[in-house]
Amino acid sequence: MPAVTVDDLLTLPRIAPIDPASGAQRPVRSVTTAPSGLEGEGFPVRRAFAGLPQSELDPFVHMDQMGEVEYAPGEPKGTPWHPHRGFETVTYMIDGIFDHQDSNGGGGRITNGDTQWMTAGAGILHIEVPPEQLVVSGGLFHGIQLWVNLPSAHKWNPPRYQDIRGSEARLLSSADGGALVRVIAGAVDGHVGPGSTFTPITMLHATIGPGARLDLPWPTEHNALAYVLAGRGSAGAEHRPVREGQLAAFGPGASLALTADVTQESRSPALEVLVLGGRPIREPVVHYGPFVMNTREEIVQAMEDYHAGRLGRVPAEALPHVAADEGPAPAR
Repeated sequence: MPAVTVDDLLTLPRIAPIDPASGAQRPVRSVTTAPSGLEGEGFPVRRAFAGLPQSELDPFVHMDQMGEVEYAPGEPKGTPWHPHRGFETVTYMIDGIFDHQDSNGGGGRITNGDTQWMTAGAGILHIEVPPEQLVVSGGLFHGIQLWVNLPSAHKWNPPRYQDIRGSEARLLSSADGGALVRVIAGAVDGHVGPGSTFTPITMLHATIGPGARLDLPWPTEHNALAYVLAGRGSAGAEHRPVREGQLAAFGPGASLALTADVTQESRSPALEVLVLGGRPIREPVVHYGPFVMNTREEIVQAMEDYHAGRLGRVPAEALPHVAADEGPAPAR
């Protein structure tokens, strides 16, 4: 799991130890296990938010862990051209390569720690595919796609695209020097990540070494979620056990804690966690396919606008859609 790493964590700025007078540590409200499924043309995913009500996820809507899977030659898969309206898609690539293009002129290639942040806003078409050489060769594929809701005041904003290189993430060390924290959006202890958001959120990827503990100050007005990408550990002051494919949802408080087990599996030498939080929008959410709006009528309008070509058109020089060989979905 390369993402972005450093040789010496002690060279990074450290997150200050949590002041006990700053407020209560967040308890763990629930731990859920993500079911497996297939997305796009058949790549395996874990539905990270399954089992949690929207009220606990707000402002987030949906998240898939894509892979981790080792594709054989001819197996890598992507998605064909498809529409979105009313929210933001955030694709964080940990291992592998994905090419992206949209009908608004945005696009690029993301790999090993890069993030593609697409604000669909009033409407956009886009495609995500592995490059042709990866389809031919096969290889490791692992990433996250997160959907962030937009407040009603911004659902009709013009689409935009942010290409965030892994090298732009703000790198920090935990107070004990045992964890690497990559801040992609929002801020941790005053250290700001590169992602620009309409809805105030924090998104970070932490690698916590065996036996190490990560204490994070957290805005009291935000929710807090921790999804385990790999490894084993515990969450909260009560040390609730968590493992790969599980999501810990925290209750109220001013900080949160994650601890890696002393003994980890050889394939996952550290606890890898995606930590998310945001200020709830507290508006009605109607989610249907690739559209996230406030009312059913807006969903119907989105579908009509898509079929009428009002959400954009596929560019003349479109990214080639390399269809993978037909066959059973690859094993994890």
